[in-house]
Amino acid sequence: MIRYTAIRLVEIAAILVLLSFIVYALIGLMPGDPIDLMRSSDPRMSAADAARLKALYGLDQPLLLRYAGWARQALAGDLGYSRLFSVPVWGALLPRLGNSLMLMLPSFVLAFALALGLGTAAARRPGSRLDAAVNLFCFAGISLPTFWLALILILVFAAGLGWLPASGIATAGINDAADRLRHLVLPVATLTLVSAASYTRYVRAAMREALAQDHIRTARAKGASEARVVLHHALRSALVPVTTILALSFGGLVSGALVTETMFGYPGMGKLIFDAVMGNDYNLALAALLLAAAVTMAANLAADLAYAWLDPRVSYR
Repeated sequence: MIRYTAIRLVEIAAILVLLSFIVYALIGLMPGDPIDLMRSSDPRMSAADAARLKALYGLDQPLLLRYAGWARQALAGDLGYSRLFSVPVWGALLPRLGNSLMLMLPSFVLAFALALGLGTAAARRPGSRLDAAVNLFCFAGISLPTFWLALILILVFAAGLGWLPASGIATAGINDAADRLRHLVLPVATLTLVSAASYTRYVRAAMREALAQDHIRTARAKGASEARVVLHHALRSALVPVTTILALSFGGLVSGALVTETMFGYPGMGKLIFDAVMGNDYNLALAALLLAAAVTMAANLAADLAYAWLDPRVSYR
């Protein structure tokens, strides 16, 4: 297990290095650079001023040399300066990361809990009305566009009933936990409904397959209660494929949800990454994208290690 984990960590580090170069190259190959954008917005800047600034910031150097300079600084813990926000990268990244975690973690936990309950209940009674209702919920949740669902929630609960705020992260002049929670209700509900529909399909399919296994029939023949059969025997087997799906979606916890954040005016990582890429903010875009990639790969490693606990037949020797 230790050797397997060490090898995977080395692989993750190598992939992050390769990914950092690819992202840096793609952003660097976009038309225009930060100095060109500054010159287009300031007619008083001359060509000589632009050339001097490019030389000062190393933008006149080849792409490989620029990437090598950035990599040396990043390994020393200096991710550079954000051009869009005029602060160090950490100063722009950490507040948005905290906002995204406040939004994504509750929706992730609620969606998985809802999917676990609905998927298990539907799998126990295939072909029943409950199973049909759960399937209808899943298809509706997968088919509905996220922006449309967000608009409906805003129209009903914010514009119509006036129960909840329509956008933002807090009311101006108010800084307490209750106000922050009220602003989180609608975006969390949107993400929960969209994610739960997808997760429920996987849980239902995995549970139906697990309940049809020979060891489940054996457990029932030995007189095990239905609760023990479902929770102890079937659910543990069903969680193996579901764990893979959860690990793949775990990167969304730090990369944010661009559509949801835009609809609710929520300052999260999704909007930050989009603005950084479109604004040619190399340092901020690289740091945010690499963070999301690192979390996704770490979640996949954790899922691989969890397989051995969920299924005793799995071995990493």
